[in-house]
Amino acid sequence: MRTVLITGCSSGYGLETARLFHANGWNVVATMRTPREDILPRSDRMRIVRLDVTEPESISAALEASGPIDALVNNAGIGVVGAFEATPMAHVRKIFETNTFGVMAMTQAVIPQFRARKSGVVVNVTSSVTLAAMPLAAAYTASKTAIEGFTGSLAHELAAFGVRAKLVEPGYAPSTRFSQNTGVRIEDLIPETYAAFARPIFAAFANLALITTESDVADAVWRAVNDTSEQLHFPAGADAVALARAS
Repeated sequence: MRTVLITGCSSGYGLETARLFHANGWNVVATMRTPREDILPRSDRMRIVRLDVTEPESISAALEASGPIDALVNNAGIGVVGAFEATPMAHVRKIFETNTFGVMAMTQAVIPQFRARKSGVVVNVTSSVTLAAMPLAAAYTASKTAIEGFTGSLAHELAAFGVRAKLVEPGYAPSTRFSQNTGVRIEDLIPETYAAFARPIFAAFANLALITTESDVADAVWRAVNDTSEQLHFPAGADAVALARAS
């Protein structure tokens, strides 16, 4: 029976992905910064483990508690929407610590066991902002685009040891808590000088014909984890698929 470790399982994509893998018979290590036992099925195949991907000690403790794993899903992330001019550099660094360096740190920590066994897969969840440039998302896009390049390069060197690396690129999911877990309000990142520019953008996002759901992303992660071809990119959600086809 295979085991998957998924980061960022307290809500959204990670929570739905943990449920899907468990329903399909996998052992699941669902990690969260603040563990909650009440949101996932109670099962001997489901473990809730504390993990903050920005803390090396937390990563080491979580992997020790997890034991051998067959798949790592780097899903934990921070969203941010706002004018770059108004985004404090301290906040930009916070975004990169989770979205970029946290993913790299988790990946580096699991590679030795995958390489030794000559099997395993790393799936990094990025965003459709890497498929087409979006306004008011400069810092977020930068953090996710870095992981796109990182994963593409990594896939080549890991393939030499029978280990796979994949990318899942979700579209816009209005039902998630995107940008609500950052500690900075959207209103504070849209100064008055940007209000006229931002207004029609927010209006357009409120009336999109194509969107992404948590299930779309969980399904894409499932396909990525189980894919043994050389496919790298797995857009998730109708809007992301459309962008990928157009790019």
